[in-house]
Amino acid sequence: MYKFCFLLFLLIPSNCNNKTNSSQKKMSETVTIIASGELYGAGEEGIEQQNTIITNQKDWDSLVEKMSLVNPLPDDFSDAEIDFSKYQVIALFDDLKSTGGHSIAAKITEEPNRFVVKIERNSPSGMATTVVTQPYFIAKIKSKSPIVIQ
Repeated sequence: MYKFCFLLFLLIPSNCNNKTNSSQKKMSETVTIIASGELYGAGEEGIEQQNTIITNQKDWDSLVEKMSLVNPLPDDFSDAEIDFSKYQVIALFDDLKSTGGHSIAAKITEEPNRFVVKIERNSPSGMATTVVTQPYFIAKIKSKSPIVIQ
């Protein structure tokens, strides 16, 4: 009996971890970060502070054009070609900052019948470069479910 209880004890945590890993894997297959960083055009890109959901190629092309107006898109900008019959894009842009080191990110969770995007903003602690920047975060979500940005 003792051996059976011991084996049962070992198996229970294993099953819990598999559920967590399965949930994380599913989310990673659903949400893909396209790019995250800072624009360095001192606002010349003409992108205002915004949290937007892009559902078509025309709006996506317009955003990519604006982002690359002053400086080329960063190397980490991936998945520029998006199948909008399967994906939606969230694009988060913070306001202009007078120093570098700021960032904006998102915690994306799937709820029944919708995705919830919680915005996380970070500021530098201590010294930072004196340059006008605009933090951004862009991800694609493989779903046509409603997206709520908070």
